[in-house]
Amino acid sequence: MNKVTGRLLVFFEEPFWIGIFERVEEGTLSVCKVSFGAEPKDYEVNQFILENYDKLRFSPSVDSEVELEERINPKRLQRKVRKQLQNVGMGTKSQQALKRQQEQGKLERKMRSRKQREDEKTRQFDLKQQKKKEKHRGR
Repeated sequence: MNKVTGRLLVFFEEPFWIGIFERVEEGTLSVCKVSFGAEPKDYEVNQFILENYDKLRFSPSVDSEVELEERINPKRLQRKVRKQLQNVGMGTKSQQALKRQQEQGKLERKMRSRKQREDEKTRQFDLKQQKKKEKHRGR
């Protein structure tokens, strides 16, 4: 049976509030970054998830260790939560996934702009050739 887990981290990164959606599915982690602007209330975050989760563009998957959930002592769980709240920011796997998504977008933009440049060069060359032919037509 496949187990899918998700987590949302909301934190302040000058000048906006950022949300990091992490999704672990079949041992792979994929991440999506969302800017909220002003500090979102709990109900606004919940509404955003309900309305926009299916539209989010997650990064390519990164291998991740699947943690087996086991019964944890409540005090230990409380310490673990406090420790996670002190560590503001993204986990390293999340950072890697976001970086990979950013690099993939960068490569796509480079390829598109390169193709546009080449198309423009060929168009200019064709125009020059056509002007040459018109100048030397039968004279």
